[in-house]
Amino acid sequence: MRNGFEDLELDELWRRRSEKWRKYPPGVLPAFVAEMDYDLAEPVLAALHSAVDRSDCGYATPDGVGETFARFADTRHGWAVDPERVHLIPDVMAGVDAILALATEPGDRVVINPPVYPPFFEHIGFARRQVVEVPLARTDGGWELDFAGLEAAFAAGARAYLLCSPHNPTGRVFSAADLERVASLAEQYGVLVVVDEIHASLTLPGARHTPFVSLGGAAAEHGVTLASASKAFNIAGLKGAVAVAGSASAQRLLGRLPSSSQYGAGLFGVLASVAAWEAGGEWLDALLGQLDRMRSEFGRLLGQRLPGARYLAPEASYLAWVDCSALGLGPEPASVFLERGRVALGRGLDFGAPGDGFVRVTIGTSSAILAEIVDRMAAAVLGS
Repeated sequence: MRNGFEDLELDELWRRRSEKWRKYPPGVLPAFVAEMDYDLAEPVLAALHSAVDRSDCGYATPDGVGETFARFADTRHGWAVDPERVHLIPDVMAGVDAILALATEPGDRVVINPPVYPPFFEHIGFARRQVVEVPLARTDGGWELDFAGLEAAFAAGARAYLLCSPHNPTGRVFSAADLERVASLAEQYGVLVVVDEIHASLTLPGARHTPFVSLGGAAAEHGVTLASASKAFNIAGLKGAVAVAGSASAQRLLGRLPSSSQYGAGLFGVLASVAAWEAGGEWLDALLGQLDRMRSEFGRLLGQRLPGARYLAPEASYLAWVDCSALGLGPEPASVFLERGRVALGRGLDFGAPGDGFVRVTIGTSSAILAEIVDRMAAAVLGS
């Protein structure tokens, strides 16, 4: 078996049947979706093979999920989790939907921080709640929470705050001090903070992720953390995640989750997640080293071949948020890169108005494929 990080072959990758490799015509290089190209971790593969060998394809149960996640959270983040407060859900967005349905009413306001994961807009709207945008503040040093904007939104009657931490697409890892300020505002105004921490396990060297409810106090009282092995171990299609309560009041809320929250999860998602959390640490450490190299290599390649693009290396995950406004490609550079360069990137405006002129690039791949992505981007610009 290949090492899964550098020994990747495009011809073999194009044989995959996930959306990443099927959405666009053959020959278009896909780097638009949050899905890595690497082989699965051996413990995950073993768990899935074992289940298939047993014809074990029935409904999921949460057996072992709470205990295993709690050990993983303690090892990775120093977070003491009560296994009884870990609830199985199909995926993070299904958890968002269920929690908003329980804790808010149609017409209630839900705060988000654009540029942000596009389904945040869609799911809040589908739930007949109102999206309230408090964009991240763009500074020379990166992207920051706008606390004045958050307080104004909370004071105006927002009932919930959907926080992406670490942040997608900017890769920002918020400090414990920032999260404490969020918790304080939530307590002051009675706001539920639903925290999507799906990228937490992918925090890269130099940054430290703080699980929101691990702060205790107001954060635990007013927060719910949503987590999953799906991004770190590339198993999103298997369906399995957790909602974690940090307090008795949050536990009462999660105790009202509908039965679909358990039965919507896939057994393979549960088995793969348990295997990843239990035995995937060595593989995950190696992955983080690879991603650390890829974020640096991507910056080097852009500087060499597309110097007009502005890029701040992410502090977490394998997503690069690139400002292409100086390249003269208009508000939707992704369409130009696709048409002229045959490379599919994430459309910046899908992440909200602050995404004007941006693209999101998935860099969780090999050095050779990453170079091909940048070469195709450069060809699109040089051909304009």
